[in-house]
Amino acid sequence: MIVWLNGTHGAGKTTTSPLVQQLLPNARVFDAEKVGETLMDIKPGLPETDNFQHWPPWRPLVVETARRVLDYTGGTLVVPMTVLVEQYWREISEGLAQHGIPVRHFVLHADQDTLRGRIEGDAGMGPSAFRFQYLEPYAEAARTWLHNEAEVVDTTHITPAQAAQQIAGAVKS
Repeated sequence: MIVWLNGTHGAGKTTTSPLVQQLLPNARVFDAEKVGETLMDIKPGLPETDNFQHWPPWRPLVVETARRVLDYTGGTLVVPMTVLVEQYWREISEGLAQHGIPVRHFVLHADQDTLRGRIEGDAGMGPSAFRFQYLEPYAEAARTWLHNEAEVVDTTHITPAQAAQQIAGAVKS
């Protein structure tokens, strides 16, 4: 099984994912961003883009990596990864379904003011123009498709541990 934690920067995916992993038996965290980083390291580089998700190989490589890891280890993969383009989500979720891998898709949501505050106050990454630029695309995706495709966990007024408990409880039920 895959527990996909979607949502924009500042929603709590990175912090919540290891907490979810600890609450689910035989679970591992798979950061699909590392697949993108591998593609970014190809020399000479792939065609210029502002987001590795736009490279067509990224999506099937995420599916194939997840499938291979699950074939090897079994259990659950917790995947903290923002996917705001509906077509990309369809490619990933349909690819996983073709391999018989069930997906529980959660969106960690917070209001715009909370997201801005978290991005501005991030001690590890600091304020980031890259992270801020995804707030409006997230809001648009949430309005048009994303919240209809997932179980929404509002993290505005709860801790990452509370979000993890909510997600793990939903997965176990």
